[in-house]
Amino acid sequence: MKKKTLFSSLVLVLSLTTVLAGCSNEDKNMITFWTPLTGDDGAYMDQLVKDYNATNPEVKVKHVITADMYTKVSTVLNSGKGVPDLAIIHADRVPGFVKQGVLEPMTDLIKAQPELKQDNYLPQAWSTGTVDGTQYTIPLDIHSNVMYYNKDLLKKYNAESFLDDNVVTIDEMLSLQGKLDEGDYIVNDALLGWVILAQIQNLGGDIQENGKPAVNTPVMKQALESVKKVADAGLMTPFGEDGYLMFQSGNVLFSTDGTWSSTAHAGVEGLNFGVTNVYSAAPDKFTNRSSSHLFTMLKNKDRTEAKVAGIGNFLEFIRTNSLEWAKAGQIVASKQVNESPEYKDYMQSFFTSNEKEIQSLYIYTYEYYPYIAEAVDTYCGDIVRGNVDIDETLQTMQKFVEDKIAEGSSGAK
Repeated sequence: MKKKTLFSSLVLVLSLTTVLAGCSNEDKNMITFWTPLTGDDGAYMDQLVKDYNATNPEVKVKHVITADMYTKVSTVLNSGKGVPDLAIIHADRVPGFVKQGVLEPMTDLIKAQPELKQDNYLPQAWSTGTVDGTQYTIPLDIHSNVMYYNKDLLKKYNAESFLDDNVVTIDEMLSLQGKLDEGDYIVNDALLGWVILAQIQNLGGDIQENGKPAVNTPVMKQALESVKKVADAGLMTPFGEDGYLMFQSGNVLFSTDGTWSSTAHAGVEGLNFGVTNVYSAAPDKFTNRSSSHLFTMLKNKDRTEAKVAGIGNFLEFIRTNSLEWAKAGQIVASKQVNESPEYKDYMQSFFTSNEKEIQSLYIYTYEYYPYIAEAVDTYCGDIVRGNVDIDETLQTMQKFVEDKIAEGSSGAK
């Protein structure tokens, strides 16, 4: 009995040793790829990685979906252990990461893969990764705030002409005041902060002046007041209600959510919908506030030349084979994909259909944009609904951002 027990123990030890050796070997021959894609888009990325690995590359890719990824990135960078070989980050993170010195330039990788170049991608998706002439990222997509419309409600309220120039104005929406059935609304408050930041561009403004955050400004006030007109007229979905679901229920003409929502809307039986640009104060200027998912390499002393070469091969595969990513509702950054006939089957192809649409996809690249976006998201709902004094709240927002910057400068988190 003791001999059997000893034999079993030895087998177990040998088995564990083999497994651990296999894991170690796998780490050396596997690109660890972190993404924050915790939604349905994670499954589409899984498929892209699976498709790439099926080509039998020398170094395969392991996709790791990482909740609270930026916190974990900070942790592994501080420790120097467990840093992924490749990661996807959002466009607004690039300036801060470059300033901290935690991103590897893509220079050598691009030399090895000459088609990974600016001419082959949507211009703003590429340029968000360019800092002082150095390229730190390769783009995957642009994901944008857009506006879906209910075709049946537009017809019911004789408002189909709003879409003639693909720019729905605030005045056009206000023209339906008093004409809607009870329980119907012109627009919801989905991604309201993104809508406000789009209006800043429509009005010719910005969120910074000489490198300093500019929140408590006349243009921010004007942007908020222009949207507030719609709420004051009783045309926006009620405060606290889920306007996104109200659109899917057929009670809202326009929903200002994201490109990625097209798949969810398409799954709603009986919802007859299309997509256009986010509404604007004037017909001659429209902006769709956007961001981008970007491939990057965090500083990692253990990343081998073989892995860098493998990353280059993987990113070139994505450039030419990312139609799968369009299924996630994203605007694919690769021109080879977004200019292909197959891509036109996807609703978001509207936003690459001409140069004016491409230019409407505005990505903020100001270093402290994340703090400004947080302030706008936190306070804009109450301002638009008239729950707070706009001037006092703009002062609060400005201080909110300045305090965040001071905390960051002092090393606080």
